[in-house]
Amino acid sequence: MNLTEGVSNISFEAATYRKIAWRLMPFLLLCYILAYVDRVNVGFAKLRMQSDLGMSDTVYGMGAGIFFIGYFLFEVPANIILQHIGARFWIGPIMIVWGVLSAATMFVTGPTSFYVLRFFLGVVESGFFPGVILYLTFWFTNKYRAKMVAIFMTGIPLSGALTGPISGWILARMSGVGDLRAWQWLFLMEGIPSILAGVLTLTYLTDNPAKAIWLNVREKKMVLENLWTEEEIKKQTSPGHHNLSDAFRSADVWILAFMYFLFVMGNYGLGFWLPQVINDTITKDPLLIGWISVIPWGTAAIGMVLAGHHSDRTGERRWHLTLAGVVGALAFAVSAIPGISGTAGLAALTVAAIGVECSLCLLWTLPTGILSGAAAAAGIAWINSIGNLSGYASPYLIGTVKDRTGSITLALLTLSACGLLGAALTLYVTRKRETHH
Repeated sequence: MNLTEGVSNISFEAATYRKIAWRLMPFLLLCYILAYVDRVNVGFAKLRMQSDLGMSDTVYGMGAGIFFIGYFLFEVPANIILQHIGARFWIGPIMIVWGVLSAATMFVTGPTSFYVLRFFLGVVESGFFPGVILYLTFWFTNKYRAKMVAIFMTGIPLSGALTGPISGWILARMSGVGDLRAWQWLFLMEGIPSILAGVLTLTYLTDNPAKAIWLNVREKKMVLENLWTEEEIKKQTSPGHHNLSDAFRSADVWILAFMYFLFVMGNYGLGFWLPQVINDTITKDPLLIGWISVIPWGTAAIGMVLAGHHSDRTGERRWHLTLAGVVGALAFAVSAIPGISGTAGLAALTVAAIGVECSLCLLWTLPTGILSGAAAAAGIAWINSIGNLSGYASPYLIGTVKDRTGSITLALLTLSACGLLGAALTLYVTRKRETHH
């Protein structure tokens, strides 16, 4: 192969992966934004629902978090099912059902109905996130995956940025319309888009490159050959990481699961309690709370795409992830300083959001780089299952601490400690090999 042919092939490969990214990533990102809105909009609904229904912060924290118990119990089988029946006919129906359940939260009358609906919302949604992470491995080699995962996971901060103004407007304007309270309108209006997107998924998504009628023969051949080559390299360099049971026998998978637990603690600490922090320190106007909450989430969305792109371009994973964990931890510690002003606290939580969201997207470059086959499906789901248990622990911890102490200072320091420990474990789990690809 001469130099001209080599350059031409590289250019063709880059163009093909751009084509795939533009076809898949905007739609997957939209679906994740909707999923996350339906998961955390309870944080805004709390501002009105809690007083209307007489809920304590502990009850709210329990209800917000019990979502993740259902999520934990059904995530691994859900990912194995997706591997067998394909993304279209798995992701589409579960989006429809979770949209219905999220909208049905408008009928909550007390703690029991709140807990039940949140639990089953978690059961249904458990198949989505790890399913998409697995789905991306059907299309992109590890060379491109950090950026793709980062783009997909910007759904977390973008959902926060979009949910804020929309939820704030609903709470400020919809109270009493049609004899419904504002928080009831919030659940209804934010559940319907997921139902519509689920229907669209059934016709839009393509299960794998071999079935993509929007790729030509040469493009399909290149993508499939790259994926096959990567699988063969994994089998040679990571023996014993390809069968279903191997995912649970791997010490690295368990360490990665605990790391994800630690980083997700910070994510849901922000997701479920940021509106309350703004309410307590800056303004009680729900519309302003919504717009102010755009600042940390919007900034984090930009940060995580830049971090994912830089990590892919340099091929370096270890120190990118470690630095993100440390930055998030230090920012949480600053936000916990007693008497800190609302503006300074918001600035600190903005930096914390950047560190947390970068940690989450960069961590997913590690398991997808060492697991393949059935082990990848189970390992990705298991890491996400264990990690998202902190979605239960984090809001419950903050709610309990706030009820007992009257502030969340101690809880913010706990989130800081989680980030530091996650960074330390990153150095440990990557010590045995260079995480350069």
